[in-house]
Amino acid sequence: MSKQHAAGFIALVDAAKKRVEEVSAQSLPALLAADTNALLIDVREDNEFAQGHVRGARHIGKGVIERDIEAACPDKSQTLYLYCGGGYRSALAADALRQMGYRKAVSVDGGWRQLKDIMPTG
Repeated sequence: MSKQHAAGFIALVDAAKKRVEEVSAQSLPALLAADTNALLIDVREDNEFAQGHVRGARHIGKGVIERDIEAACPDKSQTLYLYCGGGYRSALAADALRQMGYRKAVSVDGGWRQLKDIMPTG
C-alpha cells in the first residue's frame, strides 16, 4: 500500500530534487565499493530504522540531521549517500546539507523500498 503525499510536500520535494544529485538504489552498491570513504546515512524515523536498515548505515533522522551532521561528519567534502523510504525525505535532507556546505550530499532514489532487496540489511 503506497502512502498518498500532500501536494505541498510533493512540490517541496520536486524543488529540492532540482537542486540535489540523485543516484538510483541499484547503482549504490557499486558507488560505495568505489568510494570506501563515503558514508551511507539512513534519514528515516527511529522506529523505521529499528525495523530494518542497510547494514553499515548510520542513522541520523531527517528531523535532527542539520543539528547532528557536523559532529558525525566534519569533512564537508566527504560523499554522503542519504536514503529514506523512497527518496523524498532524503532529497530534502540532501538539499539542507548542501545549503550547509556539504558538496557531495546525494539522495538515493528508491530508498529503503529498493535497497532492502539489493543490499545486506541489519
